[in-house]
Amino acid sequence: MSHAFSPGLKVLACTTLRRYRRLPLPGDVLVAPGERVRAKDVIMRTELPGPADMVNVVSTLGILPDEIENYMVRTVGDRVARGDVLAESKSFFGLFTTRVEAPMDGTVEAISSVTGHVTLRGAPVPVEVRAYVDGTVVEIAPREAVTVETTGSFIQGIFGVGGETYGVVTCVADKPSDVLDAASITPALAGAVVVGGGRVTLDALRAAVAHNVRAVIAGGIDDEDLKAFLGYDLGVAITGHEQLGITLVVTEGFGDIHMAEATFELLRACAGKGASVNGATQIRAGVMRPEVIVPDAQAAPAAHSEDTPSVLEPGVRVRAIRAPYFGRLGRVTALITELTPLPTESTARVLTVRFDDGTDAVIPRANVEVIAQR
Repeated sequence: MSHAFSPGLKVLACTTLRRYRRLPLPGDVLVAPGERVRAKDVIMRTELPGPADMVNVVSTLGILPDEIENYMVRTVGDRVARGDVLAESKSFFGLFTTRVEAPMDGTVEAISSVTGHVTLRGAPVPVEVRAYVDGTVVEIAPREAVTVETTGSFIQGIFGVGGETYGVVTCVADKPSDVLDAASITPALAGAVVVGGGRVTLDALRAAVAHNVRAVIAGGIDDEDLKAFLGYDLGVAITGHEQLGITLVVTEGFGDIHMAEATFELLRACAGKGASVNGATQIRAGVMRPEVIVPDAQAAPAAHSEDTPSVLEPGVRVRAIRAPYFGRLGRVTALITELTPLPTESTARVLTVRFDDGTDAVIPRANVEVIAQR
């Protein structure tokens, strides 16, 4: 077998990407096919139903559920403010009155003669969906979704937190091994996508939030620093919904790991350009990688897209993803077709890799990932 396929990270100087943007509920699509959009442009709008509250009218008035209509002073569809009377009953020839007041602003949505409850619905919550990347609208699903296509640089990370954001790429490191510390983060970086080299420190992340940095891209992060920054232990989950004031993308892994040179050089070449960044990560079924997209309207359409399979063959760049070589980078020198005994007494198909420091190793194919580069 001369080659195989393997999951891996993409570090591409020029590729064609499509991003599918979807509304949570049917709404209004504000763009047309062929239209150019910017990352921050609102391309769809809808409204989510407001919060609901159920008011127990019969319990307050001491009546039967099927009598509720006789005591209501509001009907379905009426708008009410907090404190407005919904229902009332009078006793002792009108001398005493018991009232049920609205606990919130909203609209009377339902009056149930079965349960004796009145349902109030709060104001709808407006939702806007932005384009996320500079590009061209290539497809529309009426009232539901828009697909935006762009051409440019595309870099995937190992892990990230925080959602979608946008900013100008600014490199503050001179080499891939430079630690990104608080001294590197200044007020002048407000609104920027900051590129470090090696590990990012906890103080640097906090300084980035304080100075309104949009995103930080670094080679690694200490697990304890991440836990302190989040305020909890993340565990195995889907990230991207954190409200941290910043998006973080780690390109290599946990610990004091420097950024791969090719990744660092590509990011540095993108300095001064606008970037779209998303820290969302999912490591279970339906793998999702954090990403950095730097659109380039002048770039020629790429021959390959992000969906091009990662081919595992001699000459390709790989990263070891398990001990004892975890995090080390190198190139495949040979694929061994025969099943090879491992120290665990199992057998597997393996490959030989020459690491960047010149050493060679035999590694199970499942223990590496391809770093796709163009």
